[in-house]
Amino acid sequence: MPTSRTTYTKRQKERARQERQSEKAQKRAERKLVPSEEVPAGASSGGELKIQYDEDGQPLELDFHDFQ
Repeated sequence: MPTSRTTYTKRQKERARQERQSEKAQKRAERKLVPSEEVPAGASSGGELKIQYDEDGQPLELDFHDFQ
């Protein structure tokens, strides 16, 4: 009894899935080896807040673009 085409395509899909899985595992292992910049607890990763003042020295209202 000859093997069907569906069996062949299933094998190809399974092999591709295994290759993707091994690539992901390699990337995970690389990330573990490379020290990453860790954000200290309580610090925001958004950056500095830009506060603008008017001519009297009073702070202006915060806008969406003030957070960078």
